[in-house]
Amino acid sequence: MPRINTKSLTVIAMLTAMEIVLNRFFSINAWNIKIGFSFVPVVAAAILYGPLAAGTVGALGDFIGAILFPIGAYFPGFTLTAFLTGLVFGFFLHKRQKVLFTVAAVGINQFILSLFLNTLWISALYGSPYMPLLGTRIFQTLLLFVVQVAVIRGMIRIPQQMFRQVVV
Repeated sequence: MPRINTKSLTVIAMLTAMEIVLNRFFSINAWNIKIGFSFVPVVAAAILYGPLAAGTVGALGDFIGAILFPIGAYFPGFTLTAFLTGLVFGFFLHKRQKVLFTVAAVGINQFILSLFLNTLWISALYGSPYMPLLGTRIFQTLLLFVVQVAVIRGMIRIPQQMFRQVVV
């Protein structure tokens, strides 16, 4: 993460607020499925500031959102997954925005963290059998993989100079 100053702290706070709003108010939520665009502020933090900032945006967004606007019972496993998601995006996308890095970041996040790890958390939280639950989440994972790659590639096409002047 680059030098922490008032401006970067403010941007990270705004991205965290955006993550909360997109996650809690502009997502489709069911007990085992979530479809939305709350990944966008996390990816922006990853591109601008790197893994730690992106992980912080994801984790704080999940924690604060769960406390202020609960959808169900708070479960720290989802906060861990949100932090790891930001770390992965930051590792792959900070200073490297090639298509291969985007696909790798989204693939790890969707197929390992979301599909396998979040399914484990849902299974533990609700007492549902893991394998049948995993089957119900495959379509969501495939859909979000395609959507996230497309949206992130669109974000990357924003001229970097303009993007950095606005928020950095």
